[in-house]
Amino acid sequence: MREQAEEAILAMVKAKPDLTVAAAIEDASKLGMKVHEAAGLLNQLSIERKIRIEDSNPPKSLSRYARSIYSLWLWIVMASAALTAASIYTFPQQAPYVYLRYFLGSVFVLYLPGYTLIEALYPIKEDLSSLERLALSIGLSLALTPLVGLALNYTPWEIRLNPIFTALSLLTILLAILALNRKFSRFRLAIEPRGDEEASGQTQGRRCLKQFTTQGSSSSTTTPKMKKPSEELRKK
Repeated sequence: MREQAEEAILAMVKAKPDLTVAAAIEDASKLGMKVHEAAGLLNQLSIERKIRIEDSNPPKSLSRYARSIYSLWLWIVMASAALTAASIYTFPQQAPYVYLRYFLGSVFVLYLPGYTLIEALYPIKEDLSSLERLALSIGLSLALTPLVGLALNYTPWEIRLNPIFTALSLLTILLAILALNRKFSRFRLAIEPRGDEEASGQTQGRRCLKQFTTQGSSSSTTTPKMKKPSEELRKK
């Protein structure tokens, strides 16, 4: 069943220039697949690089990129830091709130500093697997946090709750901003080849499915595209 649906989707991407992702899911569901299974298959094909999801109207400025879905990770990091601050300074220091403080504090100390550093060092998702990012994030956090404490030990503030939280917060935010800049730089390089097409304004506010062209092909070769309000796929 999956092989048949996969072949059908790849054929649709190649044969229908204006096929939308929603229509692809609908057509796949006609083969007996459920909607969530069809959507999952499209995602899996994208992961396997048989099709590629691209935005036909991508953010072209850093501020717009930071407000887009591409930077969801950044806002999760900021929200985690804010919740940690609230659990320390706002929530009552008694059960069950104290357990929330333990959990958020552990994530804040043992994961976020290393995670933001890894995102800055490896801004492309495919550079590392999810498991590698998790392991390196924890390991680097275990390395960074003691260094922050050591540095504070030689300052007038010493190693206390407020200086530790402030220092780790600033470190995490600075690394997150660095990661955001690196991710946007790589993202901008990836979308530059499509700049002429998007400049025409014909795909404004939409995302399209496009078939990949091979290297060395004629520049006049047309590629079928599938348009939808949110995503764009390309077939190799």
